[in-house]
Amino acid sequence: MFYRLKTDLRLSIITLLGVSGLVGITPFAVMRFLQGNMLAGVVDLAIMLSIFSGMVYAWVTGDTARSGFFMAVVSASGAVAVGAVVGEPGLFWLYPVLVTSFFLTEARYAIFINVAAVVALIVHGVAFSSSVQMWSFATTAVVVSCCAYAFAHRNENQRERLEHLATVDPLTGVKNRRSMDEELTVATSVSARNGISQGLVLLDIDHFKKVNDDYGHSVGDEVLKELVALVQQNIRRSDQMFRFGGEEFVLLMSGVDEVGLRAVMHNLQQIIRRFLKHPGGSVTASFGVAVLKAGETPEDWFGRADVALYRAKETGRDRVVYADDIDAPATSGAPA
Repeated sequence: MFYRLKTDLRLSIITLLGVSGLVGITPFAVMRFLQGNMLAGVVDLAIMLSIFSGMVYAWVTGDTARSGFFMAVVSASGAVAVGAVVGEPGLFWLYPVLVTSFFLTEARYAIFINVAAVVALIVHGVAFSSSVQMWSFATTAVVVSCCAYAFAHRNENQRERLEHLATVDPLTGVKNRRSMDEELTVATSVSARNGISQGLVLLDIDHFKKVNDDYGHSVGDEVLKELVALVQQNIRRSDQMFRFGGEEFVLLMSGVDEVGLRAVMHNLQQIIRRFLKHPGGSVTASFGVAVLKAGETPEDWFGRADVALYRAKETGRDRVVYADDIDAPATSGAPA
């Protein structure tokens, strides 16, 4: 629960609004009913129940986009309704709504919701005692909305930057191990649901430590970046590449059968052997390849590819080993 609140800003805002709605609006709803102002009490109760329902929906489904938009609309509509029913005291409810709308939904929707709410109150006019008060309210509402937009926009940019840093390898620009774990889980789910074949390739640069030791880490870094560029030029846009660690990379190829995968790997091996260089000569790589099996977990799938890579390095490097070829002898030798 607390992890979701820490990692999902919109969910935390939705939860804060839901709890605040229950704690803050409930006393007013009770007071309205006790005072005999049934209409205002019903409005407060409807707002409270709608906000709480949106919060529950967000927690149960994880769909914070729809629930956030719904809660932004409900909050703004409720603030307008309260202002129209109770008059000037109800205007103050709109200010927190103007701020939170930018955190509950996209900026374009928040702007429309805020403008619509302010215009609705101005057109209704009952909440204002004079035109000076009305235009003062409109001006302050615009200022609050502009400040909220600027803050929310900056916060979103920083969130995207942090997410980029957390999922992308800074040297090579490809996704990192954390992203790989997530994508392997997605790939296994897609395969189980739609039957789409999934190929996994582990790539390890041969004798990379010697390159670093003999020519320096700056040369080693250039080799890594050139390798990534070569691979990305010779795979499909839909294929994904990850840096697993050090000189080891992972390719995730969706929708490719075993025959196609073998052709791709043969071509990739030849290209690396031909074009990847360092001051001492050519650079080669070893590959372990595994096609996802029905019902296989991401861990087992990766493990088979890792075993194949180990076999490629153990038997001389600069070669491609397929997990199915390792499994085949054991299968063919089994008793009938």
